Amino acid sequence: MTAVAIAVFVVAYLLIATEKIPKTAAALGGAGIVLALGVTGSEEAFFSRETGVDWDVIFLLLGMMVIVSILRRTGVFEYTAIWAAKRAKGSPLRVMILLVLITAVASALLDNVTTVLLIAPVTLLVCDRLAVSPVPFLIAEVLASNIGGTATLIGDPPNIIIGSRAGLTFNDFLVHLAPLVVIQIAVFVAVLPLLFRGSFTVDESRVAEVMALNEREAIRDTRLLIKCGIVLAAVFTAFIGHSVFHLEPAIVALLGAGVLVLISRTRPEEYLAGVEWETLLFFAGLFIMIGALVHTGVISRLAELAAHATGGNALVSVMLILAVSALLSGIIDNIPYVATMAPLVADLAAGLADPAHAQALWWSLAMGADFGGNLTAVGASANVVMLGIARREGYPISFWEFTRKGAVVTAITILLSAPYLWVRYFLL
Repeated sequence: MTAVAIAVFVVAYLLIATEKIPKTAAALGGAGIVLALGVTGSEEAFFSRETGVDWDVIFLLLGMMVIVSILRRTGVFEYTAIWAAKRAKGSPLRVMILLVLITAVASALLDNVTTVLLIAPVTLLVCDRLAVSPVPFLIAEVLASNIGGTATLIGDPPNIIIGSRAGLTFNDFLVHLAPLVVIQIAVFVAVLPLLFRGSFTVDESRVAEVMALNEREAIRDTRLLIKCGIVLAAVFTAFIGHSVFHLEPAIVALLGAGVLVLISRTRPEEYLAGVEWETLLFFAGLFIMIGALVHTGVISRLAELAAHATGGNALVSVMLILAVSALLSGIIDNIPYVATMAPLVADLAAGLADPAHAQALWWSLAMGADFGGNLTAVGASANVVMLGIARREGYPISFWEFTRKGAVVTAITILLSAPYLWVRYFLL
């Protein structure tokens, strides 16, 4: 069964990467095969936290998609798009930098998937106003979201798993990872002109048109905007106060969506039109295939080989976990990878006498998994969501188009993370 699980995943992954067939069809087809052949069963696929569909992710996405769908009716995205374009004086590069910084900060305070759902409509509108392709902007934002989300406990789903397993608090993540993230974002902004060179040409007449616009005129429904603002404030407060309220983000998102649907009296066909059903189904199929790899012991075996190759050396262990996590998280999605790797890191940490070295293992796992999520189009949930939005809006981004940019950014962030870990936890 192990060989079957590997073969199905490899074939499905190749189909997704080459785009020979729609990626949702490839993911669901692979999931159907491992279920039909008994590689994994319904219990493991639908009810297990370790090997099944991550329903927290699915319902978090669903709830936020409904909220964003209703919010779109207010005109606030058009308002923000015009505001951003005017503050950037119509320069596409300055617009990209502004949106990247907003995305990075928001991803640290919320989570990167929620941030992507909120920032994508703004990006599409501002690019439409300036008559430039939104593809480079969308790619830059999702890369920034994965970097920014690394800074806090709630910013990236793998961090929640690590925090729970290692007993790390919101403040722990802020103190240990936020300084590095600030450096990473500064470097990322600096390389944007090179990474997306040729994407910043704009017609001056379009710039003049944008500068003449009044963003306040974009708001179509003030009362609905107030209602959305109240619900979003409550949702964001619950996200940030996760450790206080003990409510999972998925529950918060669904409650927020339900309340907003009720008080806005939006018809089902209106708020459901904004749900990325293909993206949700793709996630389900991908989770089941990866769950089959976990269930048959493939991922555990890979993680064990990596962990035991260090020979007990703390620095080698930290650097190996960083590198392996970046590579594997980019290939199989960082959420199931971290869920599998966490127990092994806990065992390694328990065997180290120096608490700083032990904690460095957890930070290397977080950095590798979060930054490694940028490696490919399926490395992180935010990537899949952003590509789904782009495809629906008529701007499809291929697997390789994303990965060419993502691989460069992943290499930069990992190369910056290695000396940070060495200096902070082994030299100081």
